[in-house]
Amino acid sequence: MSGEYSQRSSLIDVTYADLHSQLSDHLESSSLPEIATALELRLEYLRNIAEPFGQPSDASKKKIESGSVTLHDGVVIRVEGADDYVFAISDKFQIDQVQALTLCRSFLYNGGTTGDVDELVKDITNFYFQERIHVFRVLISLFHAHSTARHLAHSLATKILPKILPDAQAFAKTVIREYVGKTQQALPAYANSDPKIASLWAKQIAKEQLVLLEVLFWTMFDIAPCNGPLVVQIYETAYETNLGSVQQNSMALLDEEGVQLQQDSAALWILIMVEVLCLEEIAAQVEVSDSPQNENTYTSSPESLKRIHELVISHSDSQYACTYLAWAFVLSRLTATVTEQKSLPDSYRPFFEPLLPHLNRSKEREPTHVLMTRTCLAPEAGLFNMLLTLLRTSPVFMISVAWRTGSSVTDPNTTSFRAVLKGLLMALMELVPVEVIPDFDGLVEVWITLFGRTEPSHSAALCQQFWGGDFKRGIARRAIFDVARSRFPIHLRPLIRLLRAMTASGFLDTDPLSTTDHWTGDGTLGYLRAGCDSAVADYLDRLPTYTQVIPASACTGANATYERVPERYGSSSISTGVTYINLRPIRLPGGKTLPARSTGRLLSGDGGDFVVVCWEHEHSGWTMLLEVLTDYVNRKRLYSGTSSSYQNVSFSRRGGNQLLTLRLEDIGVEMDDGDGEEVVTDILDLIRSVIHDNPDLARNLVEILETSDPVVAHTMTESQPPDLVQLTTMVLEEALSRSAGHGKAFPRTQLITSSISVLSALLTVPNIADRVWLYIRSAASLFGSDRTAGFASVALAAERVTGHYTMTLALLHLVQVLFHEASSSVLSVPAEKAHLQQMKEEVLLRAVRFVHTEIWVEHMGWKYAQLADRFEIGKRVTSFYAQILEHAPPALSDKPFAALSQAIADAWVHKAATSTINPLVTSIATAGSVLRMLNALRRTGDARRLVYLLQSHLHLSRLVLNYKQTTSMSSTPCLLEQAFCARVTSGAAFDSGRSKVDPIDVLASYVKARDMGFGVPLESMRVLYTLCASFSSSQPSPPSIIGHLSDPEATVASLVQIIHHPYYDSTLRIAVWHFIALAMDKEPALASLFVAGQFRLPAHIKGKGKAADEHKPDVQGTGRRSAIDVARDRLATWRELRESNPPLLASVLRFLDVVWQHGLEHQAVLEALRKDREFWDQMASVAREEVGPSVDYKAESYINHEDRECTDLHVAVSENSYRAMIKSYALHIVGTDISIHLQIHTRQQKLEKPISYLKIEEVFKDQDQLNDLVCDSVASEYDPTLYDEFMEQISIHLPKLTLDQIQSQIPTDEREFGDDYAFSTSLLRSRLPPFHFMEDPMDGRLPAKSIDLLVRSINLNLSLTYSQTALTESVQYLLRQVVPFVRGDVTVRPIVLNIAAAVSRDTSKEKRPGDMMATVHCARLSLLLSLVEVAWFSTADTKDEVISFITMVNNVHGIILNEPLSPAKSLLGQFTVPFHRTLLQVVFFSAKHCRNLAGRPKTLNAAQRLTVTAMFEATLNFVIDALQLVFGSARSRLDLELDRDMEMLVAVFDQCTRSDINKSSIQWLTRCQETDVIKSSLELFVRIDLVGLSDLSLLRLRRQPLYSPHVLSFHVALAGIPLAAERFASEGVLAAYSNNSISSAISAGLIDITLPELPGERSPAHRAYCLMLAIVAGVVSALGRHNHFFDAEAGGFVQLYGDQITRALSWTINDPITFPLIEEIEQVVNLFYSIAASAPSAANTNAVVTKVLRVFSNHALMLLQQINYALTHPNHLASLLEPVTADERTQIDKEPRESPGTSLSSSETIDPMKRPLTTRLIHRLFRLSSSILSTLISISRADDVLIKEQEDWSLNEALVIPHSKVVLDESASIGTLLELGNCTLDVLRDLVNRPAGQTIVPPPSYTYERPLDVKQGVITARWNLEAVCMYAITQLGMWVSKPEFDGGDIEVDEPADNQSLRSDSKERRRTSSTIAERLRRGMTGEMNTDLQGLLLKAKPVIQKSESLISSNSGGVDLTQVLFKFLHDRIGAPS
Repeated sequence: MSGEYSQRSSLIDVTYADLHSQLSDHLESSSLPEIATALELRLEYLRNIAEPFGQPSDASKKKIESGSVTLHDGVVIRVEGADDYVFAISDKFQIDQVQALTLCRSFLYNGGTTGDVDELVKDITNFYFQERIHVFRVLISLFHAHSTARHLAHSLATKILPKILPDAQAFAKTVIREYVGKTQQALPAYANSDPKIASLWAKQIAKEQLVLLEVLFWTMFDIAPCNGPLVVQIYETAYETNLGSVQQNSMALLDEEGVQLQQDSAALWILIMVEVLCLEEIAAQVEVSDSPQNENTYTSSPESLKRIHELVISHSDSQYACTYLAWAFVLSRLTATVTEQKSLPDSYRPFFEPLLPHLNRSKEREPTHVLMTRTCLAPEAGLFNMLLTLLRTSPVFMISVAWRTGSSVTDPNTTSFRAVLKGLLMALMELVPVEVIPDFDGLVEVWITLFGRTEPSHSAALCQQFWGGDFKRGIARRAIFDVARSRFPIHLRPLIRLLRAMTASGFLDTDPLSTTDHWTGDGTLGYLRAGCDSAVADYLDRLPTYTQVIPASACTGANATYERVPERYGSSSISTGVTYINLRPIRLPGGKTLPARSTGRLLSGDGGDFVVVCWEHEHSGWTMLLEVLTDYVNRKRLYSGTSSSYQNVSFSRRGGNQLLTLRLEDIGVEMDDGDGEEVVTDILDLIRSVIHDNPDLARNLVEILETSDPVVAHTMTESQPPDLVQLTTMVLEEALSRSAGHGKAFPRTQLITSSISVLSALLTVPNIADRVWLYIRSAASLFGSDRTAGFASVALAAERVTGHYTMTLALLHLVQVLFHEASSSVLSVPAEKAHLQQMKEEVLLRAVRFVHTEIWVEHMGWKYAQLADRFEIGKRVTSFYAQILEHAPPALSDKPFAALSQAIADAWVHKAATSTINPLVTSIATAGSVLRMLNALRRTGDARRLVYLLQSHLHLSRLVLNYKQTTSMSSTPCLLEQAFCARVTSGAAFDSGRSKVDPIDVLASYVKARDMGFGVPLESMRVLYTLCASFSSSQPSPPSIIGHLSDPEATVASLVQIIHHPYYDSTLRIAVWHFIALAMDKEPALASLFVAGQFRLPAHIKGKGKAADEHKPDVQGTGRRSAIDVARDRLATWRELRESNPPLLASVLRFLDVVWQHGLEHQAVLEALRKDREFWDQMASVAREEVGPSVDYKAESYINHEDRECTDLHVAVSENSYRAMIKSYALHIVGTDISIHLQIHTRQQKLEKPISYLKIEEVFKDQDQLNDLVCDSVASEYDPTLYDEFMEQISIHLPKLTLDQIQSQIPTDEREFGDDYAFSTSLLRSRLPPFHFMEDPMDGRLPAKSIDLLVRSINLNLSLTYSQTALTESVQYLLRQVVPFVRGDVTVRPIVLNIAAAVSRDTSKEKRPGDMMATVHCARLSLLLSLVEVAWFSTADTKDEVISFITMVNNVHGIILNEPLSPAKSLLGQFTVPFHRTLLQVVFFSAKHCRNLAGRPKTLNAAQRLTVTAMFEATLNFVIDALQLVFGSARSRLDLELDRDMEMLVAVFDQCTRSDINKSSIQWLTRCQETDVIKSSLELFVRIDLVGLSDLSLLRLRRQPLYSPHVLSFHVALAGIPLAAERFASEGVLAAYSNNSISSAISAGLIDITLPELPGERSPAHRAYCLMLAIVAGVVSALGRHNHFFDAEAGGFVQLYGDQITRALSWTINDPITFPLIEEIEQVVNLFYSIAASAPSAANTNAVVTKVLRVFSNHALMLLQQINYALTHPNHLASLLEPVTADERTQIDKEPRESPGTSLSSSETIDPMKRPLTTRLIHRLFRLSSSILSTLISISRADDVLIKEQEDWSLNEALVIPHSKVVLDESASIGTLLELGNCTLDVLRDLVNRPAGQTIVPPPSYTYERPLDVKQGVITARWNLEAVCMYAITQLGMWVSKPEFDGGDIEVDEPADNQSLRSDSKERRRTSSTIAERLRRGMTGEMNTDLQGLLLKAKPVIQKSESLISSNSGGVDLTQVLFKFLHDRIGAPS
């Protein structure tokens, strides 16, 4: 650990509120060790609950004054001038000074602000109060975790709690004493002067009392034994404080909150007083003995029993009724035990004698407990009313009340609270028979409220405990059901309501106490609820009795149906009661037949007109309920006039005894409201509660109803009776129609809601769901139709009057369930029922239209009785939209419900309207202000609903924005983005200021809003991430996040605080890191803030403003931190973080990676960190750390991890993947730092090694380390067999399922490795509900479990593959960056080649197919390419290096021939990630180095050469085929990717066809002929735009046109090989070059060096023209003198382009010169040279060739004159040089300028290092001069002059005038050649005196030219010198030998009038012989002397140059030959 992070203390960073939140709300297993550490540090404070923050002390004061304090965790905190703040806090709250310092720092660290001392003390008050309360709440959370074995923190609580309270009873007593002290605590003196402050302190004291009572409850519930003295103390305290109402500060607690606090305390006291009596234990067993086995119970202490009894008896007020009843039960159990015992212990006699009449001989005949019970049940006691009041209105038992009142109860409505009251209720059941309870209805209400009016999570355990234990324990505990059953079906509602409460479904959504969202739940059925549902269903299905009302008249007379049986007595003299029998079978309502002579007992009414008989007859209560529903529907139809009167229907045969059929009214069924609406509602509520989320039970229940006998109310025997779906739909339609038809009448809200809810529940049953769809489609009452609105619109509109929206919420839930069912049944709908799916989509479209137009667009303007309803409506609508976007993503092509998905996409993206977007964005933007208002009003329920709404809205926003980025409009801001960028009125309905807020700024504020829970900050962060990503792709001017932040620095600081805080939720911190990384990449301004922590203002830059801050105390202890600082801190503990939280470390390194990618932008900030050796030590350690062994990815089972289901391999694979990413990021960071170092390094500086490289340098020089690094990165776990297995399984069982349908729509960067990485398992499971998760297939269906595990295995495999590929790419990147430091290292090269051979071997053997494998293959090839770039070429390969290289070549051969991963497939675009270009680069290197090796003797053996040949053969086969394809494709389209392919293919073709390695060209030429690739290239050349003006923007971007450079390069390669050139020529190269897009311009001589459209660049047309000349020259040279027909064609080519050629050769010393012009002239000269060299003998030369050569000779001599002048006047030449490119201009500007008129002497040369560009120009001119002279030598056949006889000379080629005069405007003369020769000799003399390897001119930075060294200069100068001498001497020799030689052909030295000589031909002829003789003598004298002098001077210099050029060149000394020629043919000088 280092730096700031090592100085952080969890005592400061982690508050008690944080600990409580972690323990109770969102606990991660990874955070348990941190929580344990934080708790261990606070044990002392948690034990001291009286003073957790201590008292002021002198010792602590001295510590503060010393300037530094050491905390309990060893961290030293520097006070640094903050002592005034600390002492002020300590004085105000009377706490320890060190604790005050910790509190102050913690407050500031967690978001507090500082000012002066008074401001800070005022602001910190609430924080301190909350911390005090959360001290106790931490204990409560630990108690709760201790009592729940499944809690994640259970083991932690088990270890920590004994340390906090080693003596639980003593701790409980301490709590009691502290509570009593709080009730008597006076307010601080200063508080009494201000009522507000007084109220604040009084409420804080009351809150602490309340939480102390909670601590006491949990202590006694599970920890402390209830011994006598402790229970007595509790009772005495409760009675003394009057259940907490006796308060010292009662006058300050008169407002609503204060009263509520006292009421909550009273409720808790009631619970505690009942709890400590241990009723359940007493009911099971009680011991009365002087030596009890358990002495830790209050019943073992007679004194305590007596004291408790006295206290209870003396307080008989109604508020103590629960305690009174509980004590009565305890007394009953004690007296029963004593009565059963034979003796009474003497110690207990004083206690029992007053209680038992037979002991004290009292006249009272009843025991005390009986009297007490009777008192409790008396109406005036109000027991049931009080219980109902507690259960319905107390926050202790009702969450909605707690939310509404803003209660301070820590955990409202915990199961333990209700369990205590359940024990009391069970005690009542055992204490007194239910039948004799006066208020049976009140008891039923209490029972229903206790078990049924709560959240399902709280009721499930209680209901299951009842059905599993109490129901079976005895008759007494289930007596309430027996009584209700005995009255069924006469009284329907009690049993129905009781059973519904016992389903563990909790609240009904029609319940006003409901929390609204419990019913929708998460769609899963807990095992507890499932057991309760089954118990209820079974109980009602087998009712043993049937009760009916019988008229007395039916028991008498001849036709009596019933008979009264006289009362009989048995032997025990006990009456069996009055019984009745039926005399004939009776068909009862419900469809069951009561057999004749069945027995029934009389319940009541004996002797009256009616009697109530309970038949011993088992029947199904479900059919009875169906009977009631059918009867209700029939009666409603009769009322509406749509049905005839009721008739009894007989189902027996005609004749004989007919069944007596009774209707409901015949058996006396009572309907409370007359028409039975309430009963029907109760029935529907019971049905939906039983079948909700339980399709199996629903299926069984429907089967029971459909297979039972027809109900009596069904009178139409010719049709089937209506089923449950039909009945429910009919009830719903009738209720809706009545609501719509009665105008303003209040709708049947509960009935409509219940009906809709039943339909929703039935939709989960596969076989029944289709019926629901059909009924909904056929009935227009719900969603209406295209033409009419449904009844629902009217009914819902009526709700807007009342402001209650129960029906609306139920309807929205139905719509959600409809879509869920439709989505889940996509795969199960058979092909023959395809219309069913269409019908579902039709219904859904109607539903969406209804929801959108009737609800979403308008709901913001409705009236609401509770704001929670508005929030819930909005939440359900957006959840519905989000559900559609997730289950039917519009971006997928193969998606279900395409029309529905597109409708949503249109509504929100493509055709979005403000009416759609505004409700969403407005709700998001105003939620913060509304939430603050609700919290201020303590409306916690509404605030909670708002948080849920906000979370749903944010989720939908993210989905919409993610989808938008995948559409064609990704570069255009959508309406939602525009709305986020627009300012919105804050709190439109609540804020009178109506200020404007920016939604993006609000989003940023939500990220740090810890009071909004976990979901909102996380979703807000993700929305910001998506917005940032979407903004970055917008064109032309993308919006920015920072532009919408009101205070960017504060926002950034809050985000940095989140990532720095170690106890923020890990998922949120990772999301923030991801956002920061994205902002670093996409938003430069925001990136600067994250890096620097603040804007760099001028004051910071210049040092101003520093003095102002020097004296300001640093109260917080930390300066403004940046994200870089936090990342640095996290890296300091990377090893621990890598083990505990790999995703977090990966996100940190990802951020650093992006920072380094933009390192040059933040160079100043990063400079110090880049030089930090410790930082790079850590980074290098991360980079070198091994990922770990490979892990399995084939999942076979499930486990529970962090409260979610995952596979058994999820954790291992996820950790392995993240560790691979961690290593990948670290390697990439190191590589990027090296890249930055290289970029900022200048050529003038010596290249130093950066620290980042030094830390990993040893890796590259160690075989094992580098091999481990590379080989680990090459490994890939990708398994395509998983896909094959998946496809095989689904093709049989689920042919409609594809992986594309379940593809994750989360952007790749935001996905988490593991089970859900690439394919959504939640979406898959939603598709598979009809298929059970069973181990074995049933009835031919595939188990969903196997498919689910297979998809999860694919995700796990892809997680590993992606991370391993990323690691491969990072290693490849690093290798590329270290090239400058390791290339050429003799240690590194053999290692790298060896590893390259291994990598290529693994790559060549890869047989796994697939697109993903192609991605892996590409990464491997890139890595291989980087390895060979590191190895590079060498001129001295060792034997091992050669072996490794040839091995790699052989493996490359295998890669080319790899069938599954064929490069041809990559070229054809069959893979998403092509890899052929990378492979071609590897092949290029291999081919080039093979050429190098092949040129060395004895380097390669025969086998190795065969290996090379085989690779070349395979390469050429692939390349030629690919070129044919590419050329063909290029003719039809312009494609940049095609251009790149062509470039690489041509380059490889060029290397592999070189004759030095590929001796025979027959094979590949045959391939070319077979594919016709040469002709295809020519056809492409003719068609393409050689200039690129057809796409000017692309031309300006690339600076060259598409295709043409590569086609010409291909032609260059062909032209250099004789056989290929011949084939090339035969395909019509000259025809193509004479007829293309620039032919006309060339013919007209209009090809300029530059283009106006492409300033600063050479014209592509000029470059193409030069290449065409070079190719034609090459072809001519390759053909030689054997194919003469081509000479004529070449001559025609020259004539065609004669104007352009003449333009080039006509350059003069007065014209500007450029390097491209020199190149053009060179190519022209080369063309003529090739024509001349290939021309046959003079006798056979084609006339056209002769003509063009003669023309060239004339122009060449003129040009040579100009070049001679330029070379002898370099300053003038330099002034002529004009730049073409910007880089050339820069180079010219750097050169010193000389006067153009100055010249250098023959002994002087320019300084090449000072004027490199001029030097290079001079070199080019010397080379051009030698080329011209060589061409002239070839044309004049100078070699024949030297070696043949005079008669064989071509004397007509004697063109150079033999005189010494140099005239610039005339052709070159012998004097010109002598001057050029002497100039060249001076240069050569200077060069031979330099070292051979010395660089004359460094390489230009803007081209790929090699540096000009001495050797090159010597070669060029020598060639030119030899050519000058040879051409001058042979020309002189031919002139001398010309028979017609006369004076008219030359210009003599004497002055003469040229005109007169030319005009007087006769005079010339007369004097010709005389002049000729004179000239001949002068020539043989003067010219011979000059030439011999030049040869004499040149000879030693040439000889000296021989050693520089090549020591073994074997060259011929031409000077000697020329000397001899001069002597023999011309004569010795005189």
